[in-house]
Amino acid sequence: MQLRYQFRAWPTPEQRIRAARVFGCKRVVWNDALAIVAPRKRANSLLGSPRARFAEGPYWSIPKAGELGRLLITEAKRNPSRAFLADAPVGVLQQALRDLDRAWKAHEDSKTGRRSGPRVGPPTLKSRKDARQSARFTVSDRFRVLDDGKLRLPKIGEVRIKWSRDLPSTPSSVTLIRDRSGRYWVSFVVETDPAADLLPPVGGDQGIDLGLTRFAVLADGSHIANPRFLRRAEKKLAKRQRELSRKEKGSKNREKARVKAARAHAAVADARRNFQHQWSHRLTRENQAVYCETLNVRGMARTRLARSVYDAGWAQFVGFLEYKARRRGRSFVQVGGRFPSTRICSSCGRQDGPKPLWVRAWTCPGCGVRHDRDWNAGKVIRHEGRRLLAASKTAPSTPGPGARRR
Repeated sequence: MQLRYQFRAWPTPEQRIRAARVFGCKRVVWNDALAIVAPRKRANSLLGSPRARFAEGPYWSIPKAGELGRLLITEAKRNPSRAFLADAPVGVLQQALRDLDRAWKAHEDSKTGRRSGPRVGPPTLKSRKDARQSARFTVSDRFRVLDDGKLRLPKIGEVRIKWSRDLPSTPSSVTLIRDRSGRYWVSFVVETDPAADLLPPVGGDQGIDLGLTRFAVLADGSHIANPRFLRRAEKKLAKRQRELSRKEKGSKNREKARVKAARAHAAVADARRNFQHQWSHRLTRENQAVYCETLNVRGMARTRLARSVYDAGWAQFVGFLEYKARRRGRSFVQVGGRFPSTRICSSCGRQDGPKPLWVRAWTCPGCGVRHDRDWNAGKVIRHEGRRLLAASKTAPSTPGPGARRR
């Protein structure tokens, strides 16, 4: 199993200058390749249209990655206008061309329906003004973790790393990242033994009902409070944004204000991510199976609750649950989004009518039991998840309607 381990990096001022050169070289190669490929891609989209008859044969040929590498890297270095490409490792520049190929493939698959999820646009030009920059070093670049804990990156030097855990194996690649707040990170791709991550089986399972008043209500009657990281930091974020808006565009003071605002936003994102990592770790460690509902986050974000929905970060939390459950040998099942978890009585199974959001408790007309809306939904989701999990084990080719087996 391939995993990504990310650590904070502390390059020296000189190493930051060298890293900026590597980022710039990668950006130039990307933009040069896009200038060659994009017109031909757009021209190919005209095939079959009346304008296609004006095309000439050689114009439709799209260079392959190897040909682009020879043209934009090997031969370009002999040109005085591109001689600065020698400041970056060859592997980083070649990786930029491979990333461009993947970006085009994602765009084409999105248009034809082979790629699920929202529509992916075509790759665009990269700007030197982008606050976030990255460069990926592969094995061919001969990066190395030294005995003193530093990371040797070609053309950059020995970078100090803050290690929070050991790498399970020799990394196959490392990505140097500078985020919008000016922090540097290194992200390693490592291979792990799936058997080493499996946990011993436990007897419990858990149903989760996600919400805004409480972040999650569990089927056992407990709940996870909603920390509302964005709401608590709104005053500070507004102050940073006002300071940024009052600075002259292009000035150094504006850049300083932009970094302060970016750091304030990064603190909110880091706190939310840490909170979700802790709870997803706990839920997958203490339960053999975890059941969750499928939420239409994009649809809910179009309502007046958009800020609260994005502040909760449900999609990221569900993603953490999914990969941690798979890594630890646990079961993770998502109940279909159209499943009426808030209408079914967890005691007798009777389905009642729809209920507006302001109804937080209701009494079942069949058995007379009074339910807390969220707690009842958590128990109903657990019951439905058990049924779908049992059905998937007996007939893997025909899972339950609307369920996604992980």
